Amino acid sequence: MAARAPEPQVLLCLGALLARWVAAGLEAVVIGEVHENITLHCGNVSGTRGPVTWFRNDLEPTFLLSSNSSLLPAKPRFSLVNASSLHIEALSLQDEGNYTCREVLNETRLFQVWLQVASGPYQVEVNISTTGKLPNGTLYTTKGSQVDFSCTSSSRPPPVVEWWFQAPESRIEFFGSNLTVSCFTLLLMSRNLQGNYTCLARNTLSRRHRKVTTELLVYWSPSLLSEPMRTCFVGGSVTLTCQVSGAYPFAKILWLRNLTQPEAVIQPSSHYLITQNGQSSTLTIQNCSQDRDEGYYVCRAENPVGVREVDIWLSVKEPLNIVGIVGTIVSLLLLGLAIISGLMLYYSPVFCWKLGNTIRGQDMGDVMVLVDEEEEELEEEEDAAEEEEEEEEEEEEANEREELPKEIHKHGHIHRVTALVNGNIDWMANGLQALQDDSSEQQSDIVQEEDRPV
Repeated sequence: MAARAPEPQVLLCLGALLARWVAAGLEAVVIGEVHENITLHCGNVSGTRGPVTWFRNDLEPTFLLSSNSSLLPAKPRFSLVNASSLHIEALSLQDEGNYTCREVLNETRLFQVWLQVASGPYQVEVNISTTGKLPNGTLYTTKGSQVDFSCTSSSRPPPVVEWWFQAPESRIEFFGSNLTVSCFTLLLMSRNLQGNYTCLARNTLSRRHRKVTTELLVYWSPSLLSEPMRTCFVGGSVTLTCQVSGAYPFAKILWLRNLTQPEAVIQPSSHYLITQNGQSSTLTIQNCSQDRDEGYYVCRAENPVGVREVDIWLSVKEPLNIVGIVGTIVSLLLLGLAIISGLMLYYSPVFCWKLGNTIRGQDMGDVMVLVDEEEEELEEEEDAAEEEEEEEEEEEEANEREELPKEIHKHGHIHRVTALVNGNIDWMANGLQALQDDSSEQQSDIVQEEDRPV
């Protein structure tokens, strides 16, 4: 004969009784986790126990299990332990609720148990809005950018989310917490905000937690410094320099040809020598040729967050004869000095003597006055011609007398006086005065001769 379920009238009475017990607050709290087993005890009673029946309190009491073997359990997962405790296998979220144990011994006693089922945290996800991701999965952003952080997790009840930060070579620091989802924004990212960000989700019922750590790097794009123009002489060598600053991580530096060979990377060779010291690179061009080497050269620096380029113009020229130019300039200067000195000596020898005496601050030992050599040569030629005329015209004495004053005049007249005077300036003045007196006497003699009748 099959067992019958409790009558509806009995269940209604039991429901009213349970409601009074719940209102009185006489209940125990038991926490279980999903997929685990749990045992609910029927009160804290020792000694002989009477028949026990377990109910689930929903809108109305639901029969679960009884110590009466004639009544089958509501689900195979339910069983009795020690003839009084309810054992539930493989908990699910639907098992959460109010459970009542009714014991009938000398009197009927009811014991209430509140079962809470915890789940998670599962699937902790961290979202960071960044610039990009490296091949190994590491996130990075750029200096001065804005980054949004969020952390979510699947948990029942909703988890408490905590953020922790650890900079390189520093200890971990607490950021803050939120009862549901933690979200925050960092403005103007800088180097000191680079490090590991950890999101920790904690279940307040089960005390279980799960965390995810994400590394975030803060990168700088490179900047370049170089000379815009360089010059190389044909057959010579020239070195182009490119300096990179403010790059993190370090930038890769390349040399390229523009215009003539666009986007062609220059490879080291006997003609091109490339050296790099830290973030400074040099390109040395040997045996410069105007047709092959003149033009634009490009220095390119690139890292994961940016690429920078700078153009350098190389001009190839023919070499200049510096020695010849300097020699020519010196020769012209010496020639000009000689011309000026000659003109000054020619037109004013006394002035030159006074100027030299003033500069030296002492008496002149010797003064040299130049004679007009051209006039002396003319006089010698005239003398020779006159001697020939004298030989031819010896017959006429009158003609000789006419020629005499001319000879005296020619020989007596001195166009420019030349003398060597030893001593100081007073001696030179006396010498000049004596020459002038002699010239006056010769002129008076000539006048007297002219007054004589022929």
